[in-house]
Amino acid sequence: MQKTPSPESDAGAETGPVTDSELIVQALRERRYKRVRKLLARMHPAKAAALVEALNREERDSLWQQVSAPMEGRILPHLKAALARQLAADAAVRGDPVDSADPVDAVSSSDSQLSVVAVNQLAAVREALTEGRLKRVGKLLHRMHPAKVAGLLEALPPAERVVVWSMVETDRAGKVLTYLHDEIRAKLARELDPDDLVAAVQPLDLDDLVDLIQQLPHDLSALLMQAVSGARREQVETLLAHPDDSAGGLMDTSYIEVRADVRIGTVLRYLRLLDTLPSHTDQLMVVDRQGIYQGVLRLSALVTAEPARRVAEVMHTDVAGIALETPDTEVARLFQDHDLLSAPVVDAQQRLVGRITVDDVVDLIREDADRALMQMAGLDDEADMFAPVMVSAQRRAVWLGINLVTAFLASWVIGRFEATLAQLVALAVLMPIVASMGGIAGSQTLTLMIRGLALGQIQNGNLRALVYREMGTSVLNGLLWAGVIALLAVVWFGNWGLGGVLGAAILINLLCAALAGLAIPLVLRRMGIDPALAGGVVLTTVTDVIGFFSFLGLASLLLV
Repeated sequence: MQKTPSPESDAGAETGPVTDSELIVQALRERRYKRVRKLLARMHPAKAAALVEALNREERDSLWQQVSAPMEGRILPHLKAALARQLAADAAVRGDPVDSADPVDAVSSSDSQLSVVAVNQLAAVREALTEGRLKRVGKLLHRMHPAKVAGLLEALPPAERVVVWSMVETDRAGKVLTYLHDEIRAKLARELDPDDLVAAVQPLDLDDLVDLIQQLPHDLSALLMQAVSGARREQVETLLAHPDDSAGGLMDTSYIEVRADVRIGTVLRYLRLLDTLPSHTDQLMVVDRQGIYQGVLRLSALVTAEPARRVAEVMHTDVAGIALETPDTEVARLFQDHDLLSAPVVDAQQRLVGRITVDDVVDLIREDADRALMQMAGLDDEADMFAPVMVSAQRRAVWLGINLVTAFLASWVIGRFEATLAQLVALAVLMPIVASMGGIAGSQTLTLMIRGLALGQIQNGNLRALVYREMGTSVLNGLLWAGVIALLAVVWFGNWGLGGVLGAAILINLLCAALAGLAIPLVLRRMGIDPALAGGVVLTTVTDVIGFFSFLGLASLLLV
């Protein structure tokens, strides 16, 4: 006979829980709701009813939030009448089925309303959490796309995140994991029981599974690899053999290949025998008997061609295969330049080994953009925005320290002209103008260079022309704004000499800022440092030091 614990029973006794009821109580206290639902699903309704009656009010409410609607109907007849009526009333009130007027259903095609819907979804989940209405949380999550669920999880503090994660269905949890940032993905993956984690990744496409294995900690990756067997394991091992930042790491091995000598009608009959096509199939791959890639047969050509024609007559041979070792940035550029939806991947012998689809390229472009934006501030794009204070402080301390060193360098330059500043106080008032103008001008050139390098638009052949163009732009802007600012300084302080020194310093700083904006990305890239990460700090240091030195130096020579 199964033992039913009392509300005060210690689920963590030395011998550990030995019955499903004890396991459920322990999982409730640990907020491992996926485990609670799994254990409830295998219990007899009478035993589940006995457990419900044995719990205190708080634990009973928490448990009832995990009971599915079909299970409710089977448990209620086994409960005492008063308790059954109470729980049935609670189910009607607290279950709160989502009706058509709910904000989360207000999906609109306009961007402005879509952003409002995202806010309403987060607010609705937070409200349901506050009120303890976990069934409503589950309903809200079920109606959301996995990418939106991932975004919602990242927007929640850790304690609420774990509770919401426990309400995500196991068969959707794997897809949600693929959309999460690295740090959060690892934490939430560890919240799953090993069996649940394995079950969660089973529905994933092959490329998503490989990405997940590459991104999870080693022990979890090993667990997933052990759970993969047969032909699927061979495919996973093949994809894992390639760097994740190459075409081989991006490709998927699910595609349809045909031979050039086959008739169109035969291809159509073959496709009708399939249950479904691989996702994002816009073209079939044409190979010879040795698997050598020859071209593509677009579906648009396939469905409009005469059935008696050969594939060779309607296929396109202008779609080149992408080499396995091609960097992922080059792959993204090819998709952008040629408006591709999918592209074949070939090995050194031109044998077809896979294909890359546009969804993976879009993810790559988005991740690169996020990384560049965050790195400009010295932040990690994969970090948890709700990471502990000490962890966040340690991550930012290094970047703040680098900035402190550069600030001291600029202050040291100012200190060399302490006597000059003491004699002409107006210089201290005008110094920020010189540094600011140089910083803005330099950042414009720096941004242009970083973008050009990322897109492959800047090469040795056109670099000299770009230098001439940027220097010419800086000279014109320097003359214009040096004159304007010099006149404003004369009107302000009534000193023509001060206005001339200020104008000359601004012209010098703008020219040097343009040179620095051109040179810094090239030097950093040659040193193996991402220009987006360190370029801004180096540029600020250069423009501040040169701006202060030229302004105060000229003032020392000409005014004091």
